Amino acid sequence: MIVALLNQKGGVGKTTLALHLAGRWSREGKRVIVIDADPQGSALDWSAQRARESAPRLFGVVGLARETLHREAPDLARGADHVIIDGPPRVAGLLRSALLAADLVLIPAQPSPFDGWASAEMLRLLEEARVFRPGLVARFLLNRCAARTVIARETADGLAEHDPPVLASRIGQRVAFADAARSGRLVDEFAPDGLAAREIAALATEVEAVAP
Repeated sequence: MIVALLNQKGGVGKTTLALHLAGRWSREGKRVIVIDADPQGSALDWSAQRARESAPRLFGVVGLARETLHREAPDLARGADHVIIDGPPRVAGLLRSALLAADLVLIPAQPSPFDGWASAEMLRLLEEARVFRPGLVARFLLNRCAARTVIARETADGLAEHDPPVLASRIGQRVAFADAARSGRLVDEFAPDGLAAREIAALATEVEAVAP
């Protein structure tokens, strides 16, 4: 399965989600590769920091920020159970290539009024990709949710009948994710029973359930 985390809006948590999904699946015994398709290279930076901290390698991180991604990703997928693409913001060519490579597209977004974060351009690119990949599955994912906020509930309710629909899993706005990023770690390495780790576990299970 190739999962792409994509949103033209920056700062929605694509890299954090990609790395934590990879970590969760690798701990379940799956072979996982993260493709860093963002020219900023944040996933590669995290991997380098992890190496400097002498932390054990959980999964591979490969830099592939080019528009041939859809032709190269299937070769990587043959040696893995799951490939996760950490997509770029605002680079239409790379986004198109990632869409064509993916089996499942996750669109992370922070709860806010729909017009504030549901990029019309992102949805247009998704529809373009479905011309060539009619079986392409997509889901919105509410990320960085403050606890028990009305706006998160209203956003989820508003997307219930939307295409693409929203996942049931939600990821909270938690300090643990920032702490993990700074040290090249994952939340379940230092707080395995914490809320952040439990949310990632639930997300990983749901993603596998909705994947084609």
